Amino acid sequence: MSEHKVTMTSSRPYLVRAFNDWILDNHCTPHIVVDASIQDVQVPADHVANGQIVLNISPSAVKALAIGDHALEFSARFGGVPMQVYIPLQAVMAIYARENGEGMVFGSEPGSPDPEGSKPKPGEPGRESKDESGRPSGRPSLKVVK
Repeated sequence: MSEHKVTMTSSRPYLVRAFNDWILDNHCTPHIVVDASIQDVQVPADHVANGQIVLNISPSAVKALAIGDHALEFSARFGGVPMQVYIPLQAVMAIYARENGEGMVFGSEPGSPDPEGSKPKPGEPGRESKDESGRPSGRPSLKVVK
């Protein structure tokens, strides 16, 4: 029997589309958390804090939302100024419902490029380390985003 490695495409576009539909079907407001430091991200720089931006992607907030296989795009107004937003899907860190926080946080996927400096440094505060069994030790580094 011959063994060969099957390369899969990223699951992120499928999951972002599915969670967006699920959140809207439940009459909630989808928000995404974006790593604004990823190359080719086009978001309003004035609204970026700590390298991240949270965007409301509900139909009432954006026009022409397109969640493709490689990027998420839409047009919206920020402070009354129209802007075309472009987000490579690897920059989407999470999608959740504003009303209850239900959603999904994304990790890095095998084969996808890591952003510069995103790998944890040993002993860096706020990062997990692994014990002998390979399980994370210490406190999780997730935070509630509103």
